[in-house]
Amino acid sequence: MLKTSRIKPFLWFDDQAEDAAKLYTSIFPDSQIVQVAHYPPGAPVPAGKVMTVAFRLDGLDFVALNGGPQYPFTEAVSFVVECADQAEIDHYWDRLTADGGRPVQCGWLKDRYGLSWQVVPEDIGRYFTEAKSAERVMQALLKMVKLDLAALEAARR
Repeated sequence: MLKTSRIKPFLWFDDQAEDAAKLYTSIFPDSQIVQVAHYPPGAPVPAGKVMTVAFRLDGLDFVALNGGPQYPFTEAVSFVVECADQAEIDHYWDRLTADGGRPVQCGWLKDRYGLSWQVVPEDIGRYFTEAKSAERVMQALLKMVKLDLAALEAARR
């Protein structure tokens, strides 16, 4: 059996854990739903309802729980998607904002479940390594919602 990381993001959903896992695994490569567990009799929710979903996104293991509405997602936790080019940024941005997701600012978005994502170029830090161009890049970035690599490169030059 393949050994996976002992540390996994654990996501608390109201009752959409399986739907979210299906969406996320349809978006990212090397992804799959690994296991679905159901609440047993005697649990505080109806027996047979999905309790947890173990899934893998781009090789990273996650667990999602249907735990009820008391703990909604906030921007205090987000997932960063590093993209090789503008086409990848567009792909992930469009898929994660579809059907009820919403753009935020500076490459941030919330998906339809309220989970925050940052869709950014690989090694975004490289845009801020030179003091002469970092301010220009920051000013360009602050005006963006979805990131535009050509505009960031132009600001960097």
